[in-house]
Amino acid sequence: MLEKAQSPQAQSFNAYDRPHGDLREFIARAERAGEIVRIAGADWKLEMGTLAEIVNHARPEPPAILFEEVPGYPKGMRLLSGATNSSKRLAIALGLPAPDNPLDVVRAYRDRMKTHRPIPPKTVAKGPVFENIDRDGKVDVLKFPVPFLHEHDGGRYIGTDDLVIMRDPEANWVNGGTYRAMVQDKTHVSVWISPGKHGRQIREKYFRAGKPCPVLISCGHDPLLFLAGGNELKFGLCEYDYAGGHRGEPYEIVLSELHGLPMPAHAEIVLEGEMVETIKAKEGPFGEFTGYYASSPSEQPLVEVKRVYYRNDPILGIAAPMRPPSDFSFSKCVMKAGMIWDEVERAGLSGVASVWVHEFGGARMFNVIAIKQAYPGHARQAGLLAAGCLSRALHRRRRRGCRPNRLVRRDVGDVHTLRPCQRHRIRAPHLERTARSNARQGKLDQFARHHRCLPAIRAACGFSHGRAREPRVAAEGQGQIRRSPRQDRLRLIRTALLREWQ
Repeated sequence: MLEKAQSPQAQSFNAYDRPHGDLREFIARAERAGEIVRIAGADWKLEMGTLAEIVNHARPEPPAILFEEVPGYPKGMRLLSGATNSSKRLAIALGLPAPDNPLDVVRAYRDRMKTHRPIPPKTVAKGPVFENIDRDGKVDVLKFPVPFLHEHDGGRYIGTDDLVIMRDPEANWVNGGTYRAMVQDKTHVSVWISPGKHGRQIREKYFRAGKPCPVLISCGHDPLLFLAGGNELKFGLCEYDYAGGHRGEPYEIVLSELHGLPMPAHAEIVLEGEMVETIKAKEGPFGEFTGYYASSPSEQPLVEVKRVYYRNDPILGIAAPMRPPSDFSFSKCVMKAGMIWDEVERAGLSGVASVWVHEFGGARMFNVIAIKQAYPGHARQAGLLAAGCLSRALHRRRRRGCRPNRLVRRDVGDVHTLRPCQRHRIRAPHLERTARSNARQGKLDQFARHHRCLPAIRAACGFSHGRAREPRVAAEGQGQIRRSPRQDRLRLIRTALLREWQ
């Protein structure tokens, strides 16, 4: 039964008097708000990825998808795609007031962060995640309907909407990051962690000491933990603490059997194992959030899974990258916009009216700031400060030229919407250079590889004219994400879905 919304006087967490307790209660609240569409019978091989793309490209702020009755798996096993990919669902996850438009969530998020204080988790003896435990020889991660999302992926990815949990062996703090995890066989999973990420730094500390790295991979949990794991927090701040600060109360955690690592007590599925530096397997390619198979297969350390903890009828989370927008890009846009806004104001920038991070930039690579211009150079200052802030740390450029990923509006315009012609022109590689970013570049960006004279910062007064070009496709396995012919029939579902939403 869906719980009842509270009266306005009792509201303290969105429309309720308390935070949701787990993923299941979040789904119930989202469904009450008309934000869930259920699809039964979709196959784990390509069909779920295709349907997620159809739904998320059909209209702004699409519903979340709850996949049910997956062929070949027990009826109770489900998958959830796009948990926080609308302003209403994001407000439910964060406990913010119901918004009228996306910038309402940005402003509410910023107001929250002015008083936000991390709240450490509370350790409990037992939780629903202990309802089932598979040990050693009984471990089989393929007992769950792990999706194969894109036709040229290197394998089935159990970890996309995940939380990879490690403990720093020196500072003793716990990090929970979102890193992709590919199934190798029923007892092994390989994890790709981008260079510079906290999880990579912690893993390397174990490897330098000649020790295996203990790890947990949570694959179904409160969407608020996914939001925390996918954003840039300062080194040493645990995602449990950060997310608990948004809830206003601590998360309940239980300790794993083998390594005593903390996992959410109400998680749906958690894998426990360890990585050894010398034991590796090929990971990738994977269709990433840029819309390309942007990194070649590489040898990555294996996680030997020795424990699998899971609830009855578990729900596996999916964050399916695709040609933007994806099923998780909206939530990243909102949170990063708020984080960038706060950072530039703390750095001394005045006159900021609004900030937005656009989905068509992969929720990272196209940011717009509207300012009330007060002096010459004000717009340039805004762009340079945005280019240098921590929230923009991934996929900033530094080759001979830079891609146009920061736009400053000198009037107080609508930063949330851009005309289609502006979107198209701003990707043109021949725009005049205005500034360069000396920050680190990510390996997943095809633009940085093939277009070396692109501006990093543009003022919104006048775009250069000319024929816009898309980035060249790299080697085989690195092109745009395509769908196989067998998936064309799934696009027929789009009309029916749109009719249902209307």
